[in-house]
Amino acid sequence: MSVVTKNPDLAMGAQATGSSAISKSPASAVAKAAGTAAGTAAGTAAGTVTGKVGGKVGGKVAGRVAGLAVLVLVVSLPASSAGAGADAASPIGVSLPAPGGPYPVGTVAMRLVDRSRPDPLMAAKPYRELMISLWYPAAGGGPLAPHMAPLAAADWDRHSAPPLGVAKGAVAWAATRTHARVGAPVEPRAGRLPVVLFSSGDGGPRTLGTTLVEDLASRGYLVVTVDHTYEADQVEFPGRRLVRALPLPAKLTPKVIAKLLADHARARLADMRYVLDQVTALAHGRPIGGELPKGMLGAPDASRVGALGQSLGGSVAAQLTRDDARVDAAVNLDRSYVGPVATRGVARPFLQLAAETHTRAGEPGWKSFWRASTGWKRELRFKGAAHGSFTDLQPLLPQIAAKLSKVPLADYVGTIDPGRSVAAQRAYVGAFFDLHLRGKPTRLFEGPDTRFPEVSLIP
Repeated sequence: MSVVTKNPDLAMGAQATGSSAISKSPASAVAKAAGTAAGTAAGTAAGTVTGKVGGKVGGKVAGRVAGLAVLVLVVSLPASSAGAGADAASPIGVSLPAPGGPYPVGTVAMRLVDRSRPDPLMAAKPYRELMISLWYPAAGGGPLAPHMAPLAAADWDRHSAPPLGVAKGAVAWAATRTHARVGAPVEPRAGRLPVVLFSSGDGGPRTLGTTLVEDLASRGYLVVTVDHTYEADQVEFPGRRLVRALPLPAKLTPKVIAKLLADHARARLADMRYVLDQVTALAHGRPIGGELPKGMLGAPDASRVGALGQSLGGSVAAQLTRDDARVDAAVNLDRSYVGPVATRGVARPFLQLAAETHTRAGEPGWKSFWRASTGWKRELRFKGAAHGSFTDLQPLLPQIAAKLSKVPLADYVGTIDPGRSVAAQRAYVGAFFDLHLRGKPTRLFEGPDTRFPEVSLIP
């Protein structure tokens, strides 16, 4: 899961929570919390999930969750928190909220191989290998897709959940199901499908955006979620093959962190452009990857494309919108900006969602991006939300915290009501893409809406 760090990605979490701990790792890594995993080398995966790499700040040990797409927040946890969660007698079952659109949802996972370039994060590999999932309006049934693939869920349980204060084995992660049917046919009544590309926060797996992604698919969009191999905490490939994130450098200085974030952003940008190439091929009736659902060939409308990302994924969504003329509009779920787009901005429609304490005044890259952007733009602040509120932790973590008393819930998802947070995010993101990809008018961005009192429009 992604967490905050102090550089583009590094600082937001600490500011959001008021914690004195400042995470300095761009990607997540192995938890090195005092008394808990003390002595564990920071060699887990760069950009791994929550809370990795701990660091001493102001005399305290920061259990860092750096890199996740989700949280980006650096939390100072008690030494015992990493092992907390054993107060449950049996694994806790958690569920995702049902999507609210008119269509049932289908999904399929696919392996893509880009042989036009060597892997940017693994120098010895002569090609780039990715896992993606297609989410779309569906007709017909089929088994419900798991939230996480089996090996990925097991790895999340071992390495990514403990830094959240959730002990290994405390939650039945592998048992959680989405609302999407595996391989279901595309619903022909939905017509040509506008496309949205989704990328999670640094270190976060593509699954962490499922709550928002499923809802967009139920509204008639083809949403493509992307795992960034060797950066995401864990990626499961066909054949029961698991690839974990690369180890972080031994010394995480601000300069090293900035370079890591820049390297990850460049790799992600190339990944997203390649995935968009594949979607364009699908739109023209050319198959890609493995077996496709019935009706998928020719279903995407490559003339209507949006980008959506959380944390580092949001920065990359902005850069993609600036660099690639095929992208018409983009949404950033709570983060600052990395790379050229931070000072150059975008000229196309852009929506920024922000946690309560994140402001342009406190984020130089955010302020310069906003000033340089010349297209339609809106910024929305969610009262009581934290960085992880814009990931699947928003609906999941409160269910866990209700049974595990030591989970630091407010640090990760704030104090906003989970259901209201999810409903507001779905409403505003859906309305944004409806407006700019479908030309569907809305008054939602003109001022306050009584249905969502937690959301304020920032001038």
